[in-house]
Amino acid sequence: MVYDHVCVVGLGYVGLPTAAVLASRGIRVTGVDVNPKTVASINAGQPHIIETDLDMVVHGAVSKGQLSARIDSVEADAFIIAVPTPFDENHKPDLSYLEAATHAIAPVLKKGDLVVVESTVPIGATQQVASWLAADRPDLKMPELSNPTAAHDICIAHSPERVLPGRVLLELVNNDRVIGGLGDDCAERTASLYAVVVEGEMHLTTAPTAELVKLAENAYRDVNIAFANELANVADPLGINVRDVVRLANHHPRVNILSPGPGVGGHCIAVDPWFIAATAPERTPLIQTARHVNDGRPAVIAKQIASLTSVKNGAPIACLGLSYKADIDDLRESPSIHVVTELRNLVDNPIIVVEPHTEVLPKSLAALADTRLMPFDEAVAEAGAIVLLTDHKAFSIGNGEALKGKDVLNTRGAWSI
Repeated sequence: MVYDHVCVVGLGYVGLPTAAVLASRGIRVTGVDVNPKTVASINAGQPHIIETDLDMVVHGAVSKGQLSARIDSVEADAFIIAVPTPFDENHKPDLSYLEAATHAIAPVLKKGDLVVVESTVPIGATQQVASWLAADRPDLKMPELSNPTAAHDICIAHSPERVLPGRVLLELVNNDRVIGGLGDDCAERTASLYAVVVEGEMHLTTAPTAELVKLAENAYRDVNIAFANELANVADPLGINVRDVVRLANHHPRVNILSPGPGVGGHCIAVDPWFIAATAPERTPLIQTARHVNDGRPAVIAKQIASLTSVKNGAPIACLGLSYKADIDDLRESPSIHVVTELRNLVDNPIIVVEPHTEVLPKSLAALADTRLMPFDEAVAEAGAIVLLTDHKAFSIGNGEALKGKDVLNTRGAWSI
């Protein structure tokens, strides 16, 4: 199956790189996003997010006329939905973005089209997309999981992204891909689309299996991170260096404990385990406990900061890094933001925030009293307490001379001081 034109709905951290890579391989790609600023930026050949080499790929694809962006959907041969799937205040999946994207493409669908849900979704969401489309387009027969061999006019599948921020373009090409179809041919049709760019192996299965695979991958990582963070919760009050514990324990041939940190962030590990828990709340005590351990870490870190001698004496506090991961601009579910918020509830000291990938504080922090954004060198010079929350390369301290005489809390273990 040849796809001459692909419509990617949602031009965020996954959708835009996906659109750009497809366009770079000679497919005409139309990206759709509800944000006019995002659309204008992409049409100018300038990505609105920070990702290694993405600016070069987007500029090249736009210059060649292979990639364009708009607010509304257009007819295409295949549609890739890559919109957010957050959770609500009760940790229940919010499918409103997915539903809106589905309704947006429904009017332009035609017989023979392919719809791929690339958003990470709870189990059963891909079938729900088919139900929404069936209601919007009764003239088109949608596939059904309960009868995969039945004739259908539209193919629908789920193929979740499995990429790491900072390496998205590389991993989109090299990583294996799991593809789950609703109909017998849907996974195969989807594989033929991704074969244009994917060099890893493609594993075909059913949509619910693919949905749970992605959730399981991130829940597994969350549980392992929670173990490391719980060790830190035990060791720190006892005056034991938890990183020494991890390093020495990992000399055991069958032990590989991760490094503890200030919590878990991003739109995957901090979110996806809740999708499993929402499906089976009585059968997921381990997954839910891990989430609570990791979500509780920012409060633990904030209390450690508040207990520092310089902080008790009223010194300004420099909190280094807001993004959830080093050298990216992604603030989604970032534990660093929660640390600053918790800290403001504990102390009245001036709080200086340093984040080289943003020019303004997030609204939640801008609303806090005596909390401001400042360049790294100025913040280190002014503060009495230095807290490393995100290990950006920009936070290089050389021999550590600038930190002498200051209280330092190194939550990432990135500085050898």
